[in-house]
Amino acid sequence: MNKQYIQTNQSRLEVVPERGGIITSWQVQNQEILYLDEERFANPQLSVRGGIPILFPICGNLPDNTYTLNDKQYTLKQHGFARDLPWKSTQDQVTPEKASLTLVLSSNEQTRAVYPFDFKLAFTYQIEGNTLEIKQQYTNLSTEPMPFSTGFHPYFLTVDKTQLKFEIPGQEYQDQITKEIHSFNGDFDFNRDEIDVAFKQLSAKSATVTDHARKLKLTLEYDDTYSTLVFWTVKGKNYYCLEPWSAPRNAINTGEHLTVLKPQASHTATVRLTANFF
Repeated sequence: MNKQYIQTNQSRLEVVPERGGIITSWQVQNQEILYLDEERFANPQLSVRGGIPILFPICGNLPDNTYTLNDKQYTLKQHGFARDLPWKSTQDQVTPEKASLTLVLSSNEQTRAVYPFDFKLAFTYQIEGNTLEIKQQYTNLSTEPMPFSTGFHPYFLTVDKTQLKFEIPGQEYQDQITKEIHSFNGDFDFNRDEIDVAFKQLSAKSATVTDHARKLKLTLEYDDTYSTLVFWTVKGKNYYCLEPWSAPRNAINTGEHLTVLKPQASHTATVRLTANFF
């Protein structure tokens, strides 16, 4: 597997273009920020648990994995196909302070069978200081308007979830399993087997998680493209996921916060992660 690295004097990023353009490791001051299940990653048949998978052209799953467009039914599996396809790396720029790598995914026969559009995605991963920035450009090369949602599914490494303190700009969340709405006071019940919740009414463009066990404060910033933050974790595993999504699950059917790109138009978006050790 062809791993690519970019490095500065403060941090190091590891990317595997052929496995969905995924970031598999991000180290700041020689400390790993991300979780990666290496065994699952070694098996291409299994979905990746770890790193920062890319979600496109949907986030989450669809009822029966299907959506309807112009009276035609299509099948898309959870989180779409971008995380499973090989991306091409096109350029990297490196100085001691700043380094970047650009990856491209273009539509092909395989994608058109499940998503009938011609598109080009170009993502630039840039590290500078203790910040990782992901700049994205989505281009519709079709003659029809192109609906999509997009997001990221970062797995953050943690050793003791009870030592995590959350500042999420939402008063309530929807439990993705029971569909119930709960008010949010900054805490999660980590005794549950699985936590899968979506914050849909966000009052700010950033969230922070302070991990007192690791002495690490993580800040996630996102632009207006992103309407939803999903928090997900599984009991007994050393990770939690805080995921910026442009739209909630099933948006391609409901239209909720869906991005619709005009023919030949482009849309840009940015997500930024900053890791501060204290």
